[in-house]
Amino acid sequence: QVQLEESGGDSVQAGGSLRLSCAARNMYSRYCMSWFRQAPGKEREEVGGKAGEDSPFYAESVKGRFTISKENGKNILYLQMNGLKPEDTAMYYCAASYGYCPKSQDDYTSWGQGTQVTVSS
Repeated sequence: QVQLEESGGDSVQAGGSLRLSCAARNMYSRYCMSWFRQAPGKEREEVGGKAGEDSPFYAESVKGRFTISKENGKNILYLQMNGLKPEDTAMYYCAASYGYCPKSQDDYTSWGQGTQVTVSS
């Protein structure tokens, strides 16, 4: 069973930057790792992800501001967030699924506990 642990959440002012990390354990083959977020009172939404050596993909709302990368040789997925806005405030979750990234978030098989990002205006 793949286990995921997020870190790096914090409180920042609008325009600031944060880098989130997602460390995976027991991941021994090609996996998709993605970031999701959920704001209070809203549905969970996908931020973006990366499957194996494929290029990362992003939600329209974060394109040009967020960058997903994976550390070579380690199962750590990063989410570099620049130009943060108050609407980016949410709990950020890392999720993983074997092979390619699922179209539905319900098909992700492993989830982390989340890390809180709060952006103040």
